[in-house]
Parts: sequence; C-alpha cells; structure tokens
Amino acid sequence: MAGQRGGEPTNYIARLSEWADAHLTFVRNISTGMAIVGVILLAKSVKLTTKFTNALEIPLEFIQKNVKLRGRLRRITEHGLEIEHVPITLPIVSSLQRRWHSDGLLLIRLAGVELTPDGTVWLKEEVQPAQMVWFQLLGRKDSVLDCLVVVNKGRFSSICLNEEILRHGLGKTICIEGLAHESQLYWKLHRRLLQAELKAVKKRKGIWKEETLVEKLNEHISKNKYMQKLKQFATWLRMRL
Repeated sequence: MAGQRGGEPTNYIARLSEWADAHLTFVRNISTGMAIVGVILLAKSVKLTTKFTNALEIPLEFIQKNVKLRGRLRRITEHGLEIEHVPITLPIVSSLQRRWHSDGLLLIRLAGVELTPDGTVWLKEEVQPAQMVWFQLLGRKDSVLDCLVVVNKGRFSSICLNEEILRHGLGKTICIEGLAHESQLYWKLHRRLLQAELKAVKKRKGIWKEETLVEKLNEHISKNKYMQKLKQFATWLRMRL
C-alpha cells in the first residue's frame, strides 16, 4: 500500500507528460494561430494608426469602404483644403507611430461641389486654421481626395461643409467623383447635396440671387434710350387721339 501511495505522484506526472507529448502538435498549432491573429491585428492597427502624408499612401480598401479619417486644417486654396492627417493613437503601436512620423498634407476637394471664389472666402472665414475636421473618403484622382468634410460646432453639433456651401449658394452640385453612379451611397449623398442647393435656390442666396434672363431683358429695355423715347411718343400719341 505504501508503495502504491508513493508511486501515485510519479504516475500522475508521467501521465501528464505523456498527454503533453501526445498533444504537443495541437498546443503548438494553437500558439501559432494566436501569434498569426496577433500579427494580423497588429498590422491592421498599424495601418489604422499610420499617418498619411500623401493621398497615394492611403490603402485602396480605405477608399472603397469610404473610411472616415480626421485631421487638422492647415490651408484653404483654390484647389481645395490642405489637411494634416491625425491618426488614431494606440499604446501598442505608439512607438511605431513616432518612428514613422513624417510631414505632409493631404489635398482634399469637397465632393459633389463646384466651389465659387466666394465659397473659398467663406471657407476661410468659417473654418479656422488648425481646426480638427473629419473627412470621409469617397474617391481619389491622382494625388487629390474627394471627400465629405465635417466640422464640429460646439460639443453637440457639426456641419457638413459640402452641404453648407450649397445651402449658402456658394457653389453648384456636380457629380460625386469616385463613387459608382448606380450605387446606393451615391444617390443618398447626391440627394442630400441637391436638397441643400434647392434651399439656396428658393431663398435666392449666393449665385442664385442673380436676375433671371427675363428680368435682365426687361431691365435692359427699360434703360434703353430709344425705348424710352418710343414710350414717350406712344404716350403723346394716346393723348392726341
């Protein structure tokens, strides 16, 4: 009995060792799988936290999935908004972010909007330098990004600059570059832009406050000297008859 009790721990350890040997491949596979998943997650984190300094650096899948990014406005030019991308910060890859940090600005156009010179002036007054903005990727042409750009106004409100420009009559609605015309997203966004433009048309704001062709023609006729004399002659003739 004593021998059996003395041998139990040894047998237990031996059996455990045998089980470990038999399932070593399984354990290794689990460890390898977890390592692969970790690498994939890290790679995605690095991609999401990479600072993009050029439109061509942005992965195509980001544009196809219409990912939203954030950044600080640096300049507004006649070609668009120059924005410094501000990536998401994660402790795991913070050291990599510092290592890969570089300078460069993304050139962004307001998608679906043909901006007027007055619209550019309005943007410079409305959006302050270094202000944080969000931009949704819709398309890319060469080194220019077509995006919806949103600016926070206070803690609980925000405005879409694309819609706001049209709402003030400071631009016209055009095709949204980069999106397939038959896609649901295209028509959803295009409808929003048209509704914003229609408000400016109804209120005759901005470019829509210009006189119609008929109004211009009537004004031209009323100011014409020969037409004024003709009207005077017609009035004199009616008085004589």
